[in-house]
Amino acid sequence: MSVSSSRPPLWFWIGISCVWIFALAFRFWGLERFNTLVFDEVYFAKFGHNYLTQTEFFDAHPPLGKYLIALGIALKGFNTWGFRWMNALIGATIPLILSGIAYQLCKRPSYALITAVLASLDGLLLVESRYALLNVHILFFGLLAHWLVLISLNHQGMQRNGWLAAAGVSFGATIAVKWNGLGFLLGLYLLWLVAKGGQVWFGSSEKPKRRLPLQKLSELSWLQLFVYLPAIALFVYGILWIPHLAQNPEFNLWQVHQEIFSYHRRVGGDEVHPYCSAWYTWPLLLKPISYFYQVTQSTLEPLPVIGPPLPQDAVKWIYSVYAIGNPLLWWASTIAIFVLLVWGGWQIWGLVQRRQGNQETTSLSGEQAWLPCYVGVNYLANFLPWVGVSRCTFLYHYMPASMFTSLALAWFIDDWLRTSDRRIQQLAVALLLLSLASFVICLPIFLGLPISPMMWRLLRAKV
Repeated sequence: MSVSSSRPPLWFWIGISCVWIFALAFRFWGLERFNTLVFDEVYFAKFGHNYLTQTEFFDAHPPLGKYLIALGIALKGFNTWGFRWMNALIGATIPLILSGIAYQLCKRPSYALITAVLASLDGLLLVESRYALLNVHILFFGLLAHWLVLISLNHQGMQRNGWLAAAGVSFGATIAVKWNGLGFLLGLYLLWLVAKGGQVWFGSSEKPKRRLPLQKLSELSWLQLFVYLPAIALFVYGILWIPHLAQNPEFNLWQVHQEIFSYHRRVGGDEVHPYCSAWYTWPLLLKPISYFYQVTQSTLEPLPVIGPPLPQDAVKWIYSVYAIGNPLLWWASTIAIFVLLVWGGWQIWGLVQRRQGNQETTSLSGEQAWLPCYVGVNYLANFLPWVGVSRCTFLYHYMPASMFTSLALAWFIDDWLRTSDRRIQQLAVALLLLSLASFVICLPIFLGLPISPMMWRLLRAKV
């Protein structure tokens, strides 16, 4: 396949602008409706405020996410808008970054745009973006780091090192939000090993001008990848701790890491939190998390909700916010990543068998090999480490891995739209429309809209 070096066409920029407006609108609409601390805002919003008031505190995570919340508070005040708007803005940019990754993988504007559309319809990403929580910051910096690495592969010499340095800064930032940001760095290392192994085992017959950026990953030296990049990341990570340690001098850098590690080892199982969920339940969306639940028996009851009054004849209305993915989109993405992993594994196994049998083989190259490899390896790097974690875990821990399921599903949909089979094209369009319909149906529990008990039970039954 020939890789175009031209920039995306005008229709792509119009489409991506519409996606961003869509994402911004749903994240900022009614951002301060719940005039109370929701879920872990009781920690993170207060911790962000503590930085501004110079109040000492202990936090079980690195400090960068709370710095960003503190910046929002400093600009807009310690109120629901002040400690949420920064997350809403960052969360709205994640579909754009994921689109940038998709474009760098195969230079197909249609694939990049479909990826952005699917990410904008992700209910869990929407909910996490509307509150002062940390997970959108992990995604923002981790995906940004991957995008920068892919861009660096289009350049040589000092330009490449400059892009890699920016990626190192972003890797350091994502780890400085939560340690599970390391999954993004692990994915890059595993991909480099695959690229090196493929180069040695299968060779490469393609001319450089026809190579995808990801195929150039093997050009990165071990010095660039294992010394230069992590040194920058580690430096940034250490620097970001300085304001926190200056304000909280009880522990030094080594001691605070010991305390954090000890805390996470003490976090127990299901008896500690009703919404703890095992890693194998996440791809099936079996246990969402209730972030807010309030029932009113009459319009006279005081509620922490800002907005139009309920109907005068209201008997019972429920305000409920669930951290849950868009059900149809989530399950379709799970099927897509499973099929991609099986298909990719089968393709590589076939190449290995032909190579061992001294039969003629094609090189491990091209979009059909490298794109599934990139998506599959990064998915596993961000998902499988949770298998060995004994502490209480939650559905939102799956979010870094779920970003790559969106890339997988978008790849299939884009291929289906390009086929000459009209039935396959219709299936792709139907899947997009049904994902949008599923998003709209679940909006009441994404945004916390007032619904009747019957409607609430129906939505809970669906998810």
